Amino acid sequence: MSRTLVFCHAHPDDEALLTSGTMARATAEGNRVVLVVATNGEAGLTDAALAVDLGTRRLSELDSSATALGVARVVSLGYGDSGLRAEHDGLAHVEASLVAREIARVLDEENADVVTGYDPCGGYGHPDHLAVHRAVRLAVDSAQRRPRLYEATLPREPIAAIGRWATRTRIAPASVADEFARAWTPRAEITHRVDVRPYLAQKRASLTAHASQATADGSTRTLGVLRRLPKPVFTALLGTEYYVQINKA
Repeated sequence: MSRTLVFCHAHPDDEALLTSGTMARATAEGNRVVLVVATNGEAGLTDAALAVDLGTRRLSELDSSATALGVARVVSLGYGDSGLRAEHDGLAHVEASLVAREIARVLDEENADVVTGYDPCGGYGHPDHLAVHRAVRLAVDSAQRRPRLYEATLPREPIAAIGRWATRTRIAPASVADEFARAWTPRAEITHRVDVRPYLAQKRASLTAHASQATADGSTRTLGVLRRLPKPVFTALLGTEYYVQINKA
């Protein structure tokens, strides 16, 4: 039976990093996939030459990513990008119930079976991710038909190990180890691991679509590194996507 899955994200490119393989797999298996993005990502780090009207550029990149994944509908809520520390007047400063109301409207319009948000840490703690986490939980409770809620995440332990290594080798300050130790979700709490290895071509295309986020004035960003990885390494790192189931609908 075909189902409708609604994936909620904070910025264009978040879908590529965390859930694009699942989205491509769901589409290939005959389901309807809807992508909700709360902000245009205009505060994202990028090259100076791309910074003018960055939000419009990133929405165009989002459309390209959605096409690569077979997404049936893209909904942009149009809130401002708050920045890494909520330094801008954006989503992080909006009452969660207002954002939840808009997400719930999409859930009702789509008669959604499943919705995804972020884990309680907001992944690595971005204020807009935390805002989406809160809003999606509220939206599920207020939707006319309560969908199953899954929260996209990553296993904490390997990321914490990277943080400790970076601190030990003085590549990063001690605060990074502390931050990484609290990020994402402990492995034992992850309830679902989705095998997306047959859909990594679509995942790579989704990552590639977000070209403005690959570099920032000469420095390579995470997305830029990931999309250039050799196939065996790409498969090993990105062949599984992780979720925690919150309710049973």
